[in-house]
Amino acid sequence: MSARAARGGFFTRVGAMIVKEFIQLRRDRVTFATMIMIPLLQLILFGYAINTTPRHLPTAVFTHENNDVSRAILAALRNTAFFAFVREVKSAEDAEHMIRSGDVLFFVEIPAGFERALRRGDAPQLLVAADATDPVGSANALAALAGVVNSALARERFVDAPGSAAFEIVQHRRYNPAGTSQLNIVPGLLGTILTMTMLIFTALSVTREIERGTMESLLSMPIHPVEIMLGKITPYVLVGILQALLIMGAGMILFGVPLEGSAILLAVATLLFIVVNLSIGYTFSTLAQNQLQAVQMSFMFFLPSILLSGFMFPFSGMPLWAQWIGEGLPLTHYLRMVRGILLKGSGISDLTTDAGALVVLMLVAMAIAVARFRQTLD
Repeated sequence: MSARAARGGFFTRVGAMIVKEFIQLRRDRVTFATMIMIPLLQLILFGYAINTTPRHLPTAVFTHENNDVSRAILAALRNTAFFAFVREVKSAEDAEHMIRSGDVLFFVEIPAGFERALRRGDAPQLLVAADATDPVGSANALAALAGVVNSALARERFVDAPGSAAFEIVQHRRYNPAGTSQLNIVPGLLGTILTMTMLIFTALSVTREIERGTMESLLSMPIHPVEIMLGKITPYVLVGILQALLIMGAGMILFGVPLEGSAILLAVATLLFIVVNLSIGYTFSTLAQNQLQAVQMSFMFFLPSILLSGFMFPFSGMPLWAQWIGEGLPLTHYLRMVRGILLKGSGISDLTTDAGALVVLMLVAMAIAVARFRQTLD
């Protein structure tokens, strides 16, 4: 055989393998879609949805007097685009409840006699309370507060000059006064680790049975699809509980994460979150044709869960469409619950909305999983 013929045979064989691989890739549509969608998804999320300088943060206001000074202050805060006044409360207790439940991130109180004391030069106090469980989300707004208000009052000639100390802003950083990032990250890690492990564990459950050839034996048994689902999920519930105990124990011992609320309420919320993720993972296992596809589906779900839940970036800094997507992710609601229980001492009344959302997501995922598994039986 000549050297030219050998080279021709080499390129022919390599070309045949290339064609075969393209045909295989075309047949495996989930893998092909993952290769295309993940870079596109990252580009869209990082380009449009992620904003490390959040704006239009929900704020409650309590003005004891409706006068020119209070209106000037509120207008100045609104014009910064950091604050969005969503509620005017009648007492500080109402504002405290709204911060604890997560309805607002800031509370601005203009006390009685503020204008009179300002005109007399008595340096009155402007009270601002911030939910500091997410230090990044509140730091920029608090930093801009004093200068903006002072400039606005000087422009309206309530004070002499923007640099004069005509009043004092008293800031209360609630639930994390020192702005310690570990108090925000560790509860978030609890949710992200549980999401990743629970999804992958159960996403492989049905596909593993199919690839090993044991699905036929399972289907021949006199057992209902719901019973199969519960039997496969229950062991991983116990694994998830063990993981949660390890993470929370390490967080409290190593990083000093407090437990201000009820330990029982935290356990119930974590158990509900584990079951939701297991249900979603089981749904993926009924949709995937093999274990590789199951892992790819889990990763496609895990990526937006990290980016749009408020774990890595402030949730309130995302555009409205990204927040709507985030509301459909279990991790978003669990992060609010676990941070509320650990750092704020939130009770059941503060967590009903997020708990209800997790229950709805769990029921939807279970219904889809059972319906898909019945199709497998048919």
